[in-house]
Amino acid sequence: MDIEDEDIVHVPIDGVLDLHSFAPQDAASVVDEYIHACLKEGILDVKIIHGKGKGVLRRTIHAVLHNHPLVRAFGLDTGPSGWGATIAHLKAIDVKA
Repeated sequence: MDIEDEDIVHVPIDGVLDLHSFAPQDAASVVDEYIHACLKEGILDVKIIHGKGKGVLRRTIHAVLHNHPLVRAFGLDTGPSGWGATIAHLKAIDVKA
């Protein structure tokens, strides 16, 4: 199956991941890949924007973070995003290349 360029979502590795561009069923793998990419860039605090909605995506993301070996702690954003975003604090480890 060929993937067309328009199907590829390019995400800057800046510590903020907005999941609105992704299908809900892809969210867990996207978050995992983003965590690894942030660690490679030395970013230890990651904001994951999942939206407010009914909370299904938030619960999925929290389950991923709860079980992720590279996540030190996480919680809902205390800033203006409120319960529409989660802040994850990553473990400082050496993950070069």
